[in-house]
Amino acid sequence: MLIVGERINTSRPKVGPAVEARDASFIQDMALKQAQAGASMIDVNAGTLVNEEPEALVWLVNTVQEVVDVPLCIDSPNPVAIEAALKACRKKAMVSSVTAEKERYEKITPLVKEYGASIVALCMDESGVPDSAKDRIAIAERLVADLTRDGIPREDIYLDVMVRPVSVSARDGIEALETTRGIMQGIPGVHTICGLSNVSFGLPLRKLLNRAFLCILMGAGLDSAILDPLDREIMAAIYAAEALLGKDEFCMNYIAANRDGKLSV
Repeated sequence: MLIVGERINTSRPKVGPAVEARDASFIQDMALKQAQAGASMIDVNAGTLVNEEPEALVWLVNTVQEVVDVPLCIDSPNPVAIEAALKACRKKAMVSSVTAEKERYEKITPLVKEYGASIVALCMDESGVPDSAKDRIAIAERLVADLTRDGIPREDIYLDVMVRPVSVSARDGIEALETTRGIMQGIPGVHTICGLSNVSFGLPLRKLLNRAFLCILMGAGLDSAILDPLDREIMAAIYAAEALLGKDEFCMNYIAANRDGKLSV
């Protein structure tokens, strides 16, 4: 399971001021804690700093890379900021994100190819996010066809199944689940990913819903997620789900996590 640590985002109350003040120790502490908790990749997002996003994003990349050795996810819709950040990355990065919207696709995809990055591709187009899994899968098929045609290997494509709040529509969880299953069964060689916490927006005990939904999605084949790795219960659930789904030979990772005190119920 590829775990993208979500905490370094300037929309979060303490992160935004820290980035504006160029408080390296605060950001580095957050990056270290996420990596130590099991994040495979660290997301960096300076999207709320509209007037200085490229500079802030480069500063984040350099600051985080000083203390962790995991790759970074460059999280921005701004091609100028994305390119500046990619130039600063020491390891193969991930870019979040493209969609099937023509203008956005044409501006970001060449950067992904030039810098050899992987890409998060959202299952949406000019009309927005489709309500049905069938329509999301159709967009996913089109995105994969376009991305591979433009030189992006299938193994570098992470299709975002578009998790939305179940508090808004009771069907939204099911549609994300069916989108995940349809992509993993019907589009070989690609990955699926989601912004997990969207599912619980507006509801009490959000971590409980996030944890349960992640395990359900993993059963449908989800192999990547953007989440908070400092949530010990959700990380424990990942170890348990991988053991139960045959993704952990002889349950060795689960046993090691228990030995290291990482399992929590």
